[in-house]
Amino acid sequence: MRASFAKRDRPAHYNPVMAGNSLQRLPRTQAALEAGVRGGLHLGAQICVSLRGEMVADGALGENRPGEPLTRDHLMLWLSSTKPVAPVAIAQLWERGRLELDDPVARHVPEFAANGKEVITLRHLLTHTGGIRMLDTGWPQRSWEEIIAKICAMKPEPRWVPGEKAGYHQASSWFILGEVVRRLGGRPFPVYVREEIFEPLGMTESWIGMPRERYLAYRESGRLGAMWDTETPEPRPHGWGTEERCVHSSPGGNGYGPMRELGRFYEMLLGRGAWQNRRILLPQTVEALTSPHRVGMMDATFKHVLDWGLGLIINSARYGAETVPYGYGHHASPRAFGHSGYRSSVGFGDPERGLAAALVFNGTPSNELHELRVRSVLDGIYEDLELSTVPPY
Repeated sequence: MRASFAKRDRPAHYNPVMAGNSLQRLPRTQAALEAGVRGGLHLGAQICVSLRGEMVADGALGENRPGEPLTRDHLMLWLSSTKPVAPVAIAQLWERGRLELDDPVARHVPEFAANGKEVITLRHLLTHTGGIRMLDTGWPQRSWEEIIAKICAMKPEPRWVPGEKAGYHQASSWFILGEVVRRLGGRPFPVYVREEIFEPLGMTESWIGMPRERYLAYRESGRLGAMWDTETPEPRPHGWGTEERCVHSSPGGNGYGPMRELGRFYEMLLGRGAWQNRRILLPQTVEALTSPHRVGMMDATFKHVLDWGLGLIINSARYGAETVPYGYGHHASPRAFGHSGYRSSVGFGDPERGLAAALVFNGTPSNELHELRVRSVLDGIYEDLELSTVPPY
């Protein structure tokens, strides 16, 4: 491995338990995942990898909670790896003639125009160039309607010309995209994505805001994956699996589901909008989503140059493979696209290699340690599958 990311060692006899399909084809990958468990960066991890539509690995190792194995069937929290779902919903409405990408947001949500936001477009939101990033939305305590009203009433950041400055918007713009989907798609955002994206793809256990009865059933069966703060000397539960955080939808952050289902989402994108003859998007729409729309701009949130498609991060390793946040390792091709979640998850597709992968660690160490471990695991995938022929950055 390129770097050691050990934080603290488990006892020498500790042996992480594999659950689900083995990682026999991915020995370097498995070793990197196990090293993170021994180093205390996570209790366990869940991973799905497919190559040109063939499942290579779908499994889990380690623990969900102390003494409880993590399995491939646990529903894991995606955090910001949730974000690409909303752009796909927006793209479907674009295909159906309900909107244009350069429409002002206020054309569809008139109250959004308050306080000088009338020039912000859907493309600005999708590329994180709208200038409405710094806002406590009040989720999950506030209702959807209250959150939308609060965002609509806010002022944009000063000296921010939409489209000319970039900065990652953690939640605010994604709630507004969800509201556009609600108004033009005729259903609440969680219902729309279930009916139009997840269910057609067979992602039957994926949710962005699950019904209360499903939450209670998952909790009772013990299938909700736990998330741990591992930046502390001893892991502490984040407490992110509460009813209000699982039931109240956050389009940019509270997706739940097994990694194999998030991986299937990327298989659909690599399939140019189709999965097993089920078409979600037209090929030219996928091309639009995954092509660069924001290039060479410094991100004021991440303090790093990042390239973006429409709601998807384009491989930006050329700006510094060791420093780029939310990256895909040293071997991903320049056309790789996807998204990551706070110190824990990543989903991406690499069209030049036909590779789709989704990975989640159930521990959130420091940002530096997380970046080291995720690069180590992703590099392992490419090396195990002999895909590491792309010149390293």
